[in-house]
Amino acid sequence: MARLPDLPADLAEPAELVAAIRARRGGHLLHLDRMLLHSPPLARGWNAFLGEVRRGLALDPRLRELAICAVALLNDAPYELHHHAPELLAAGGTRDQLDALERTGGTCWDEPLFDEREQAALRLTVELTRAVAVSDETFGEVLRLLGDRQTVELVGVVAAYNMVSRFLVALGVEPESRGEAP
Repeated sequence: MARLPDLPADLAEPAELVAAIRARRGGHLLHLDRMLLHSPPLARGWNAFLGEVRRGLALDPRLRELAICAVALLNDAPYELHHHAPELLAAGGTRDQLDALERTGGTCWDEPLFDEREQAALRLTVELTRAVAVSDETFGEVLRLLGDRQTVELVGVVAAYNMVSRFLVALGVEPESRGEAP
């Protein structure tokens, strides 16, 4: 249960910020948005930063969403998983991969369902989420497979979505219910 009340779904102020969020979300405000809007400066910065993380990176979208789903499971953040499991499937991930992630709490980097790049990305995600530090072995493998830019972007995605999950869990933000937009 949310620890603070959601702002109303028909919130209109601050007008420019609310309109920008609605435009990105297909006309709706998610529970996350309505919690963030308790602080307009935080909501503005959050949306700009995470908008770039979601849409502006060269990182393979399947690796991005795989990492985000693993972070959600590792941090027990059902809201994050609720919104990103469909994104993983849309980016080419499989139901079997998602089931393996859920079954292992995000720690299934040695499953044969995942290719070499996915296994390395998952290993980095687990290490970065659980211990903050990443082993030289894991970092070297990710760097070999992804190159400089995508390695930096993967680390950034994992770090960003650890922030997201901590925000969601600390404030008790719950997934939208069936029939609730979106």
